[in-house]
Amino acid sequence: MLALAFAGQGFQEKGMGLDVFGHYPGLVQLATDILGYDLAELCRDDPDDLLTRTEYTQPAMYVVNALRHFERVRREDTPADFYLGHSLGEYNALLAAGVLDFETGLRLVRKRGELMAAASGGGMTAVLGVTVPELLDMLHEDGVDGVDLAGFNTDTQTVISGTLPVLEAAHRCLGQRRIRFSALRVSGPFHSRYMEPARAEFARYLSGFRFAEPRQPVIANVTGLPHESGAVAGLLAEQLVRPVRWTDSIRHLLALDPRVEFSEIGGESLVRMARTIRKRSGTDAEQSHHRKVSRGHVPV
Repeated sequence: MLALAFAGQGFQEKGMGLDVFGHYPGLVQLATDILGYDLAELCRDDPDDLLTRTEYTQPAMYVVNALRHFERVRREDTPADFYLGHSLGEYNALLAAGVLDFETGLRLVRKRGELMAAASGGGMTAVLGVTVPELLDMLHEDGVDGVDLAGFNTDTQTVISGTLPVLEAAHRCLGQRRIRFSALRVSGPFHSRYMEPARAEFARYLSGFRFAEPRQPVIANVTGLPHESGAVAGLLAEQLVRPVRWTDSIRHLLALDPRVEFSEIGGESLVRMARTIRKRSGTDAEQSHHRKVSRGHVPV
């Protein structure tokens, strides 16, 4: 069994997409027309460091992921049995499974990026080397309230969201205990209760679109399980206020087939996380080293 994963925000870089843009001039022009700026130029030159801004990052990552997947299909690589994506990457998974088309996905991602970019007064932090119960116990001991769990990347890599004062308190708590953490380069407290206004507006926007049944199963971030019929719009809206259940997603696939093979479009970090989860689950004897996560390179 093959599961194909798509990377999300956090892995954008200047020059991305230049390997595939020339193969799909019509789609690149369509993206440019929809977005209102030259997408190829943005990725090539990254003027004014725009690729660090959510409203530009998300459409750019979506398009690059999509074109790289089209290249994979064109090479007649082994078809995937399951698709999944980390946060933003879920839109590429839905595209790959035929739930939405390229243009619909881009319009949704553009709106999503605008709404998320408008969020302010908060941020996200990756906490490394402790389990969720251990993390919650530490925060509780120090009276740190208002932190939301925003992503379960592995058993010992958790992303938290909150307002800036809350995150500052969480950082003090972690620093005093010499727990490793990395503040992410994002504009707001994504995947948390603080995104509720964005969720409500995005839900209204999603109501104007229709989604097809997937040709292959797509794992939803919100549940860690395959999307069910008629639930796509609701889960995409909920994704803004709910954690990314990456660990549950990988464990679901491992339960179906302990020997499942993972491949990735847009990087290697999701496959590495899957290997870590597999090892912790006792289904892989492969030896691996704990990967250090640098600032801004945890997917969100």
